[in-house]
Amino acid sequence: MEDLSLHILDIAENSITAGADRIEIMIREDSTADLLILEVRDNGKGMDEELLRMVSDPFFTTKTVRKVGLGIPLLKQAAEESGGRLTISSEEGKGTIISAEFRPSHIDMKPIGDIGATIMVLIAGNPELTIVLEYNKDSRTFRFDTDDIKAELEGIPINLPLILERIKEGINRGIRELVEGSGR
Repeated sequence: MEDLSLHILDIAENSITAGADRIEIMIREDSTADLLILEVRDNGKGMDEELLRMVSDPFFTTKTVRKVGLGIPLLKQAAEESGGRLTISSEEGKGTIISAEFRPSHIDMKPIGDIGATIMVLIAGNPELTIVLEYNKDSRTFRFDTDDIKAELEGIPINLPLILERIKEGINRGIRELVEGSGR
């Protein structure tokens, strides 16, 4: 995968497959510590100890359409190549937390990518889902929550093309302003 937004999409799709109806995506950048943390939390069915041990093996998958599961192993590789690490915690019936740490100054650090497009794709195919995106850079925060948007829409479907495009643009603008230093 070329950028972190594609890893987010893959993990979120796993969450949806696991029955999650709420996915929280947290990205935290600490310039002083040279640290970027990507965390995806869900309230899906979770994993037992055996599945948790096997999930980072590229030759293991719970999917029936293919014999390999490369999403989590590729995220782990991307984190480790940039001097970071991957951790996964899960509890059956309560959900899963996947956290990847990266060193942004490392030459092998992948770009963030198009987070707005990733969230747009998730909403388009799963309008009933609650998706929370929080992007923190140093002491500033950008936050997006589909429940807030749905309340503003007052019954208008969130996955209409015009609304999806505005969501994508708004997320990308908010993150850009945050990263460039003019965000709140």
